[in-house]
Amino acid sequence: MAVKKGFLEGILPEELMKLLLSLASNWGDVIDYGGLKVDHLSGAMTNEVYRISWPSKMENARNVLVRIYGDGVELFFNRDEEIRTFECLSEHGYGPKLLGHFKGGRVEEFIYARTLSAADLRDPETAALIAAKMREFHNLEMPGPKESILWNRLRNWLSEAKKLCSPDHAEAYHLDTLEQEITFLEKALSMDHQEIGFCHNDMQYGNIMIDDNDRSITIIDYEYASYNPVAYDIANHFCEMAANYHTDTPHILDYSKYPDLEERKRFIQNYHISSGNNEPSEAAVNKLADDVEKYTLANHIFWGLWGLISAYVNHIDFDYKEYARQRFEQYWLRKAEILNVQGNGDSTNM
Repeated sequence: MAVKKGFLEGILPEELMKLLLSLASNWGDVIDYGGLKVDHLSGAMTNEVYRISWPSKMENARNVLVRIYGDGVELFFNRDEEIRTFECLSEHGYGPKLLGHFKGGRVEEFIYARTLSAADLRDPETAALIAAKMREFHNLEMPGPKESILWNRLRNWLSEAKKLCSPDHAEAYHLDTLEQEITFLEKALSMDHQEIGFCHNDMQYGNIMIDDNDRSITIIDYEYASYNPVAYDIANHFCEMAANYHTDTPHILDYSKYPDLEERKRFIQNYHISSGNNEPSEAAVNKLADDVEKYTLANHIFWGLWGLISAYVNHIDFDYKEYARQRFEQYWLRKAEILNVQGNGDSTNM
C-alpha cells in the first residue's frame, strides 16, 4: 500500500524514519513519501515484520526489511546477544546484512528469495537442501561458550511463566510438575556422544528462504539461536511440520503431519552426507533419529512455555494459550511412548 508521511509515522517509530532517511541518503536516494510502500508480512509470531520500499535511481525500487520487536520478548532472550549474533553472521556473509537498529527494532537487507511454505518442507528435494543448510549452520564457529543452554533456558522460562500465570492457568498447564519433568529430561537426554553445535532453535518454515533460480537456502531470524544439541534443532524442525501459520487458525497444530520414520531418516541421512563424509552407516542414522525423537519432548515444553508467556506479554493476533495447550498435550501424550516410562519420570527401561 502506498502511504503518506502522516500515516507512516502513525505506525512506524520516529527513530526508524530517521534511520530510513539516513540509509536512503547514503545510497543516493531521496525518499518521496507519496511513493513509499509499507507491506506487512504475515506469519511472524514474535515481531511485526514489514517490507518497506521506495523508488530508486539505481534500481526499480529499493527494498529493506524492518523488524519491530514484539512486546515482552526480553523474557525469552537477551536482545543484545541476539544483535551480536546477527552482526557476527552478517560479517561472515551469512544471512541478511544488518543495515541498522533503533530502539524497538532493526532494519535488515531484504533478501530476494521466497519464504518457504508449510508444504515445501515435505518436498524431498527441498528437505535435502534444508538438511544441508542445517549442517552448515551447526558447524558455525560463534563467539562465547560452546555449552548447551537448553536446560537453563527452560528453567528460566518456567520461572517467568509461574510469575505471570494465574493460579488457574498454572494448575491447568501443570506448571507445578514441569521443574521435575525438565530435570528428568535433562538426565535422560544428555549423553556424552551427542554433538553440540550452533543451533537455530526455531526452524519453522517461515525462517527458511529459497532462491528458486539457484535453489540456495537462507536461514533467517536468529533470536533463539545458541549452542545446543544438534538433535534438538532437528527435532524442532520436525515438530514444525505440524504447523501452518498462514491459515485462518494459525495456532492449530496437526500432528498427523509429523514426518514418519522413513522421512525422518532420509532427512538425517542427507544431513550426514552434506558434511562431506561418506554415506553414513545405518547405525549412525538410527542413533541420531532416536536422539532427535527424544528431543521432541524438550521442544514441546520449550514452545509450550513460550506460548504461555507470550499469551501474557505479546499482543500479536495469535491464540498463544491454545498453542501452548497443544504443545504440552503432545509432551504428555508422547513421553511414555518415546522414553518408555511410567508416571512422572519413573524409568522402566532407560
